[in-house]
Amino acid sequence: MDGGAGPSLFPLHRCKTLHLVRHGQGIHNVEGDKNYKAYLSPDYFDAHLTPLGWQQVDNLRKHVHASGLSKTIDLVITSPLLRTIQTAVGVFGGEGYADKADVLPLMVANAGNSGRAAISSLNCPPIIAVEHCREHLGVHPCDKRRNISDYQFLFPAIDFSPIENDEDVLWKANIRETKEEVAARGLKFMNWLWTRKEKEIAIVTHSGFLFHTLTLFGNDCHPLVKKEICKHFANCELRSMVIVDRSMAGSDDSTTNYPGKIPSGLDLPSDVAVEKKLEKEEPDSGFT
Repeated sequence: MDGGAGPSLFPLHRCKTLHLVRHGQGIHNVEGDKNYKAYLSPDYFDAHLTPLGWQQVDNLRKHVHASGLSKTIDLVITSPLLRTIQTAVGVFGGEGYADKADVLPLMVANAGNSGRAAISSLNCPPIIAVEHCREHLGVHPCDKRRNISDYQFLFPAIDFSPIENDEDVLWKANIRETKEEVAARGLKFMNWLWTRKEKEIAIVTHSGFLFHTLTLFGNDCHPLVKKEICKHFANCELRSMVIVDRSMAGSDDSTTNYPGKIPSGLDLPSDVAVEKKLEKEEPDSGFT
């Protein structure tokens, strides 16, 4: 079938399921929704979740567990900003932390003025922080991150190793990324996902990053599907999508395909097999 003309088929091992999540309401969202200039305020540096934002996190956590997603997600990727990390650990982390020497907490008590108890890293997927899925870089202090060493103290069990620099070297006070640059960074992030072995991944990120990245996709779909892919995310909204490796960038073999034809032998359609059998059974005419 022609691309975009109807249903498409792709090998399962060349697909990944992505659960895209925008963070809960941050302190910058409250005033920024009233007046866009509020995003320029240094008071909102690396904005943390509001009490309402934490309620949104709690509601999404209930949905993730009720729907069974908590049992199928292999990996959680978070943007390395306070509001996204808080959302990631609140939604996908373990239960309340019991002080045990053999396990680190995902989040210490009251991290980022949360007023929340510590969160355990037991019985939850690994969570890693990745720079590529950060919000629009530059100018807005709410989108500048703190040092990774500070986050490591607040979120001990999160893996920050993919991030090379302790200080934020990407955010510039006087230069704001263009929409095209955000989209290009988003595409680079999507391509990076194919280097991961995990097949079902939750990604906790930001409205601007999601919108500008997703506008690159869906051009071969029905316009209503394109619209569904690209619409803006609400705070703590989750949407599940499938990304397809059309170019064979991934190299992993299928874990569910089965080769068949075991034991080895003739493996032909039934009508061809009958003809071959009859040929073998015909008596020799004696002519040479």
